[in-house]
Amino acid sequence: MPTITSSSSVYIEGELAKHVQVGEARATYNRYGEVTRIYIPVSHCALALFKEISGPDRYTLQEKLNELLVSWGKKHAAALAKAEREAGNDLALENTIEAERKISELEGLLKQTLDVDDKVRWDKLRTNKFHQPLEFDRSQPHELSKPQAPHLRLPAASPPRVSLMQKLMGKARAIEEKHRADYEAECSRARAEHAKRIEEYEANLKKRDEEHAVRLEAWRRDKDKWDKDQARLVEELDRELKEHNAAIDQLEADWATGAPSAVIEHASLVLDASNYPDWFQSSYRLDFTSEDRLLKVEFMLPEPTVVEIAKTTRFIPATGELKSTLISKAEQKRLYDSLCYQVALRTVHELFEADTPNNISAILFNGVVRHTDPATGREEDLTILSAVFEREKFLEVNLAAVDPKACFKAFKGVSAASLSGLAAIAPVIQFDTSDKRFIDGREIAVGVNEGVNVAAMNWDDFEHLVREIFEKEFASRGGEVKVTQSSSDGGVDAVAFDPDPITGGKIVIQAKRYTKTVGVSAVRDLYGTVMNEGASKGILVTTADYGPDAYKFAADKPITLLNGSNLLHLLSKHGINAQIDLKAARQELGYTA
Repeated sequence: MPTITSSSSVYIEGELAKHVQVGEARATYNRYGEVTRIYIPVSHCALALFKEISGPDRYTLQEKLNELLVSWGKKHAAALAKAEREAGNDLALENTIEAERKISELEGLLKQTLDVDDKVRWDKLRTNKFHQPLEFDRSQPHELSKPQAPHLRLPAASPPRVSLMQKLMGKARAIEEKHRADYEAECSRARAEHAKRIEEYEANLKKRDEEHAVRLEAWRRDKDKWDKDQARLVEELDRELKEHNAAIDQLEADWATGAPSAVIEHASLVLDASNYPDWFQSSYRLDFTSEDRLLKVEFMLPEPTVVEIAKTTRFIPATGELKSTLISKAEQKRLYDSLCYQVALRTVHELFEADTPNNISAILFNGVVRHTDPATGREEDLTILSAVFEREKFLEVNLAAVDPKACFKAFKGVSAASLSGLAAIAPVIQFDTSDKRFIDGREIAVGVNEGVNVAAMNWDDFEHLVREIFEKEFASRGGEVKVTQSSSDGGVDAVAFDPDPITGGKIVIQAKRYTKTVGVSAVRDLYGTVMNEGASKGILVTTADYGPDAYKFAADKPITLLNGSNLLHLLSKHGINAQIDLKAARQELGYTA
């Protein structure tokens, strides 16, 4: 039966075209072949509705379809409104549940940590994975199968055709000889053509073999380079792994003997591992004095807005908005006070529990809030609670049953009556904000001349040389460069303070007296240090060069990479003529080639 396509019968305009589909039309005919009626199936995908409309012509069909679409449009709009209300109500319920969960987390900040072992897992900090070189990502070119050689095809031999008349006339012999000569000539031509094809065949084979040899040689050359690059990378990664593990071993050993810097680093590891909820954002500073074994903690607490929690959330269908009703101001004050006192006790508990060598006899906790003064618009750090917790007395406390504020006050802690008011108090002990890492710089440049191989210098002297040369670089604009205490943790080697209002700020400088390519991990470490120090820029200086991954990582970050050539140029700029010979340095330092 003939059919009429839907596209030639009816049409749909506007948004409904996204949801309504029109199927193939079918028609009925009279005995004269004239169309008597047209039928078209119509479906609404979103509402799962179906209807077949019919009419004698396409104009009637279009009218019926338009009426159907109006009806379905109203149903679809009603369904969307209902879905929006249900989604809004669901979202309101989710917000209410989330607020209740946050209050529960907030009230349980202290108890949540009591079941956690806060000791540092040194074995977890070490890296024991073995690096394996990656396989070359291209397979060896395979030799193509040898094509079949051309065959010699000689013409088929046939007897000469001699008529009776030719035989009677004595011409048979001549005809046979001519036939034989023609046949031999055809065979000669076939052999010559075959010889030519064989020559072309062998030439093509030779060309193909030569091209295969070229591809194979290129593949072997690329694979050899890949294998060597992978070997160098694995060597570099393993070297960094050993250095990392050695640094952890040294830190653990120093911590066990109570070295101040190790005690501080260990305390940082403990606090970094403290699992606070996602909504809790904070930071801290630490100091330790070995004479009185006092660990000082300046803890940056969240602002009071963190307890502006919705009590209930409702969906308003008329506006499509969610309307929240916050918990009362009194409840906000109670929760904020509880949060601050819990954080103080939690911090002290975690630090004492993890301090198995008993390096710390007491902990100063200063709770600080960074607040924008509405009168001046300036940020200021306000100390709102402060206390000293003696170890023996604190370990006697049953933290699971205490009232956090009462416990804090029992240790003669000082705080305002309501912490949410952000009333500053005088801390029990003032936190020393000076950076004790800085030491006096040594003059190294005066002993550096053309015969000095910078790459073979004592690493401590090299760091002081870098500090000195950057001090000369920044001196013209009133900058200052300080060198830090030597350490093996890959931290800050020097800090520059550039007063330039546009390009200046705090600049972290790291010096790497390397004889091999500096990997990307060193650049990642510098970037992390820049972030932790709150610096505006980082500079990495090496006697060698950097790998492509290192340059790629630093490309979009506030990091400058200076290689050996850059360093020599900087030295020369300030009247210091030296040299960098990496091969000689490796031999002098006893490194393998």
